[in-house]
Parts: sequence; structure tokens; C-alpha cells
Amino acid sequence: MWRSIVLGAVAGMRAMTPLAVVANAVRSAELGRGGGMLPRLMARPLLSAGALALAAGEMAGDKMASAPDRIVTSGMIARTATGALAGAAAAPRDRRALGAVLGATAAIGAAYATFHLRIIAQRRYGQSATGAIEDALALGGAALAARI
Repeated sequence: MWRSIVLGAVAGMRAMTPLAVVANAVRSAELGRGGGMLPRLMARPLLSAGALALAAGEMAGDKMASAPDRIVTSGMIARTATGALAGAAAAPRDRRALGAVLGATAAIGAAYATFHLRIIAQRRYGQSATGAIEDALALGGAALAARI
């Protein structure tokens, strides 16, 4: 269930990254489809490409001064939803509901924690540098979770 938690935490930093990584991992057989509709759905090329495009756009947009805070209501809804979806997809078939709950919970906690850490880091290093570091952490965490 660690996968679900890590992917949820990544969703707290970057809402679309866990879906892109999970979709790619399912398509490349690094993450088993394990039966059920969700992993099969995520393995579809159009969904995988769309998730990748949205994740890249989110990472680029995050560096802009006009980017909204991740803890605004719409951002939290997206992070909770993608954390739940990625958490469920990464969980064994018989534990997908628990994976969804763990993913959603980790997304909420990580969103608030990383928001406050980012505010502190931005004062010293600026928005672009801290965003790039956060991108690397999110990508690394999601890639690791897909391979655990």
C-alpha cells in the first residue's frame, strides 16, 4: 500500500503527475494491470498521452507568477481526486478502495505540507528554482512508486 500513499503525496505536489506516471507504468507493464477497469482504462494510449500533456502543462504553469495556490478549493479537489485514482490503480485489486482512501488522504496532507514548505523556500530561492526542485521530487517519487 506504500505505492498508493506515495502517489497520493505526489498528487499533493502535482495533481496530474501520478496519473501520467501510473498510466505509463501500466502501459509499459512496470505496474501490473491486476484486473479491474481502472488500470485497463489508464493503459489506453489516449488517456496516457492526455495525462502526460496535462502533467507537463501543470509543471510549466507552476512556475508562473499567476499560478494559483495549490490549496485553493479547485486545486484541492483535483489533488484529492487524482490521489484517489492513482492510489486505487496502484493497489492490489482486492484493496483498491483502501488504496483510494490512502491516496486521497496523502494528497491532502502533502498539498498543505508542500505549500508551506514552498512558501518558505521561495523567499530564499525564488519561484522557478523551488518549482523545478519540486518537479524533480514529484517525478522521482511517482517513478519510484510505480516501480516498488
